[in-house]
Amino acid sequence: MQKFDAAVIGGGPGGYACAIRLAQNGLKAALVEEAELGGTCLNRGCIPTKTLLHSADVYYEAKSGGAFGISAENVSFDYAKIIERKNAVSRQLSGGIAALEKSHGVTVFKARATIASRTTVELDNGETLECRHLIVATGSNPARIPIPGVDLPGVVDSTGLLDMTVCPKHIIIVGGGVIGIEFATFYCRLGVKVTIVEMLDRVLGPLDKDITDFVEAELKKNGVELVLGVKVESIEPGLKVNYASVKDGAKGTAEGDVVLMAGGRAPNTRGVGLDTIGVRMDRKGFVEVDGLCRTSVPGVYAIGDINGKMQLAHVATAQGTMAADHIAGKPCKQLNLNRIPSCVYCNPETAMVGLTEEQARATGKEIGVGKFNLSGNGKALTMGENKGLVKFVFDKGTEEILGFHVIGPRATDLAAEVAAVMECEGTISEIGGTVHPHPTVSEVVMEAAHACHGTCVHAPKVRR
Repeated sequence: MQKFDAAVIGGGPGGYACAIRLAQNGLKAALVEEAELGGTCLNRGCIPTKTLLHSADVYYEAKSGGAFGISAENVSFDYAKIIERKNAVSRQLSGGIAALEKSHGVTVFKARATIASRTTVELDNGETLECRHLIVATGSNPARIPIPGVDLPGVVDSTGLLDMTVCPKHIIIVGGGVIGIEFATFYCRLGVKVTIVEMLDRVLGPLDKDITDFVEAELKKNGVELVLGVKVESIEPGLKVNYASVKDGAKGTAEGDVVLMAGGRAPNTRGVGLDTIGVRMDRKGFVEVDGLCRTSVPGVYAIGDINGKMQLAHVATAQGTMAADHIAGKPCKQLNLNRIPSCVYCNPETAMVGLTEEQARATGKEIGVGKFNLSGNGKALTMGENKGLVKFVFDKGTEEILGFHVIGPRATDLAAEVAAVMECEGTISEIGGTVHPHPTVSEVVMEAAHACHGTCVHAPKVRR
């Protein structure tokens, strides 16, 4: 039996960062991962999909260079090489994580772990670890939607789609959430026919409606078929997706050569041993935790996707380092989930921090809104990407920023600025008063802040 101050089960963004921070805090740490270091994000999620999207962007821009005075003939893509590059990027990053763990003195075990007691972890290689603290970071898997025909050949989840080496001709995506929209963007930019089937009456339901309206318009403009407000009833051989309207039951069918089931993600909490030691979980299998990610069992933490707080890689990382600091007795602050950015890598990109306008108005506060259109941004125009908008939602009484929403070039990078200001409890006027470099896309954040008070000099005068 090997003894450690803390053992981390799961080597994804939360687990591997937690192990490193534990070591930085002077604790003897073990990290157990049965597959590749980096978890879903690095190997089957964030990084692979963004690598694919960049390949699609390169292809699309090469074909669309005429407006910039660039001509390229016979532009084509090699789908197998796109997948090969995706795999190479993941391998490189996973190898980098292994080197980081080693450099910090973390002991890494490539094995499957089962919790035997609050202080004991058994590995399937025959080893047993004893630890004073236990951090569970086993992540999530694509949720299985119980629909007849879901096991047919050609019906895949996101993991299965990432492993395909042949490009589909017509892909049907069941689910208009983040996963579905990003894959739709990838394939439509390669020229593949895409149909999205979604039960809600709009895509990306949690986002602000001004943003989702824009996303839908862009998808349609690029040839994506949106079938909204319908429930999938079955999938037949030949990959016919049968659906019915949620409102009136009207039937319909979509037929393609690949069907992606993009119905969200479920926590990996079964078979881990959490129930053995009495860790409380909700009916969906998510581990119940407090603001410091402590479970109902003293000394046991649950970080990342398995606690269901916010299934994002950067949240898992933040929770992992927070838990490691708490274990080491260092001062640490609970995460404010209303100050964490969420990103969707469609085209244009979109990101948000905080509340939607609808959610903000439901608070009963006097709400103000400021918007700026990307058509007024010089850098975006030089890039030929001047489509989109920026929107602030704020409390008129205190000038507190309640929500930030952006769709446009580099949107996913712009969100970090506003998140930082919100974390420091800054105001709309302070963002507006911050001089932004010109010409940059970042100026749209400043312009939208000015628009909150009707003082944006690069927008038409609003008649009141």
